[in-house]
Amino acid sequence: MNRGVTVALYAGGFLGPFAGGITTSMLPELGADFGVSTQVASYSLTAYLVPFAALMLFSGTLGARWGAERSVRVAYLVYVVSSAACALATTYPLFLAARAVQGGANAFTTPLLLAAIATVTPPERLGRALGLYASLQAAGQTSAPLLGGVAAEANWRYAFIGVAIVSAGLALAGLPEQMREKQRTHLTLRSAWRPSVLRAGWLAMVGWACLGGMSVLLALRAEETFGLSAAERGLVLTGFGVVGLLSARPVGRAIDRIGGRRAVLIGSVAGAVPVALVGTLTWLPAVAVLWALTGISAQLVLTGVNSLVLGGDGPNRAGAVSVVQSLRFTGAAASPLAFTPLYQVEPWLAFVIPAAFVSTSAVLVLGRQKDKPLP
Repeated sequence: MNRGVTVALYAGGFLGPFAGGITTSMLPELGADFGVSTQVASYSLTAYLVPFAALMLFSGTLGARWGAERSVRVAYLVYVVSSAACALATTYPLFLAARAVQGGANAFTTPLLLAAIATVTPPERLGRALGLYASLQAAGQTSAPLLGGVAAEANWRYAFIGVAIVSAGLALAGLPEQMREKQRTHLTLRSAWRPSVLRAGWLAMVGWACLGGMSVLLALRAEETFGLSAAERGLVLTGFGVVGLLSARPVGRAIDRIGGRRAVLIGSVAGAVPVALVGTLTWLPAVAVLWALTGISAQLVLTGVNSLVLGGDGPNRAGAVSVVQSLRFTGAAASPLAFTPLYQVEPWLAFVIPAAFVSTSAVLVLGRQKDKPLP
């Protein structure tokens, strides 16, 4: 396979979360430019994520039905246009609309890129390939606030010009030759919404809600219990992403040895321990270290679930992984809504209950299943 196409596959994994989170550190500048408050400027994050998660419920199936290679190229070209629209926007509603189009376009790249990786990778090396993809996703998510903030020092619009240029390059690269054939069978949404896929999606949703999604509650506890400033809270929370980034590739190699099912079980049960402890311990260094270690558990769960879905021989792998990823982001969005009321009743409950939930869910769903990819 052409090396440039291979690089483009993984660069696409970086671009999605990078563009999604790029406004995180430029909210004051956005607000000042468009004459809105910083809180209203934060809607730029929601405007990207909502259509992304919603369209992922069926974007993988539609993209595969239309032709994976063509769908990815068109999605990247839409990304170019929407990113340019963000850079040129003169009003905030226009900027939000362009961000929504960005999120929608990303929904048509992520599942097809993952399916392409599964198609061109030998089964015995799929875990490490998915681990590399996950590491680049984590790198995009972690670096977005930094690079967005650097761009905002000059002009925040430069960040979106850069995204447009990269998207154009990825559109030219396309997908591997194996993904350029049209589907011979008519793919249906039902082929993606199989019970086995929904079980995997449930594990991804619960895993992300009860592991990575706990960052909001940890930020509250860091302020109320430890009196940390905004910068100090950010430093503590960053540990999760940094360790997740560093561990993604070793986790992928481990999954090739132990299998996706065991990886999800280990990640869910092992991750429950630090989540419970960061909500109860009163020594800040221990809380920071345990939260960082949770990033490894999250990678085990998410990469393990992807390997279960993509390692099978089902007719609609792109649609299946699309559904799973959509449910994952649904879990991230639902986590603060579900657990903040518990925090208000008793802070430790908001950590211990999710810890119990994520571990028992994995045991109940996977405990009696054989270690094999989903059909």
